[in-house]
Amino acid sequence: MNYWLVKQEPESYAWSTFVKDGRTAWTGVRNFAARNNLRSMKKGDAVLYYHSVSEKQIVGIARVHSEAYPDPTATEGDWVCVDLVPEKALAHPVTLDAAKKDKTLKAMVLLKNSRLSVQPLTKSEFDRVLQLGAGK
Repeated sequence: MNYWLVKQEPESYAWSTFVKDGRTAWTGVRNFAARNNLRSMKKGDAVLYYHSVSEKQIVGIARVHSEAYPDPTATEGDWVCVDLVPEKALAHPVTLDAAKKDKTLKAMVLLKNSRLSVQPLTKSEFDRVLQLGAGK
């Protein structure tokens, strides 16, 4: 299994909306590195959901439901999307500041390339975020 983090402004598509919808196509990615990460996602991979810009915190856990397919919102180019399903909210959202202070997360892509909208995580990073999200 692989581990990922996706970013979204809560004003555009909040975790609560995602949960209400029950599933979403992760469309609109127009960055080559992020697109390549979408292409690497496999069904069942774990995904952390990050509220960017106004909140800057990881708020939930999702799963990849279907692997990369052509993005229907793309009018040109070779862009893809995946389908994600929500699993559960973190009991305690993990803020960007908390991640920056945690030694286990020091190499996390989020802390080095905050603009990348689809990012890989290591298992240890994923597990540590879950611990922090559980209040440990």
